[in-house]
Amino acid sequence: MIRNTQPMQIREGIVLGSEKPVLFSGPCAVESFDICIEIGTKVKAWAEAHGFSYVFKASFDKANRTSSGSFRSIGMDKSLEVLQRVGKTLDVPLVTDIHESYQAAEVAEVVDVLQIPAFLCRQTDLLLAAGNTGKAVKIKRGQFMAPEDMQYAVTKVRSTGNENVCLTERGFSLGYHNLVVDMRGLPIMRQFAPVVFDITHSVQQPGGQGGTSGGQREFAPILARAAASTGIDGFFIETHPEPAKALSDGPNLIPLHRMGDFLGMLKEAWTLGRKYQDFNVL
Repeated sequence: MIRNTQPMQIREGIVLGSEKPVLFSGPCAVESFDICIEIGTKVKAWAEAHGFSYVFKASFDKANRTSSGSFRSIGMDKSLEVLQRVGKTLDVPLVTDIHESYQAAEVAEVVDVLQIPAFLCRQTDLLLAAGNTGKAVKIKRGQFMAPEDMQYAVTKVRSTGNENVCLTERGFSLGYHNLVVDMRGLPIMRQFAPVVFDITHSVQQPGGQGGTSGGQREFAPILARAAASTGIDGFFIETHPEPAKALSDGPNLIPLHRMGDFLGMLKEAWTLGRKYQDFNVL
């Protein structure tokens, strides 16, 4: 296993790239405070029980929906208010996406980690704006990017003097409506920064249901175990009490009542992977 040498500081006591895995988890989007606090409360308890550091995740705006008629947001101000309440109530750090450079500073006043969506991972101004906030920056690898080319996205953020950056794997496009994960990309990217595996979007089928995206959540445990066995640094999982009623990405969300068992399985696979991370045949 190729190890990175520059961990990402999220908050005091929570470090991505240490000997404890970090879980980024929550609903796909901020739907309401009640949904967010229900999910956050349960996932935090399960994460602690299974030995994960926990970061609550929810997008304040879904700017890259397939159809213009799909749900995007309850509003930036209202969403950020919900995120702030969840973070204070549960005493957990927060992560959310930004899509425009002008959003970086305002969102950074609320959250601990700024996430760069996969489609935007080459956007220089966006990466620099995120880096300049001083907050940790989580960059998703574009479905069109080679793993080794993600080093340049990391370099852009670090050029601001901000060393707290990580990379996230979410699969590459193989034909229409299909994503495939090349597990070799995880250790390749880990040369440049800590690596998180996005379990949810790796089983997504972009635009696969006509005007909306589909998903194959039945493959989530398989890909999760495979990625965990490489000994990476963290995991990204979206969940919902009723995926069929979620306002975005329902087909690939993990049902909330299954998250405890899912995290138990994931931690076992990660522990075994860390045990053998130095094994090689060279």
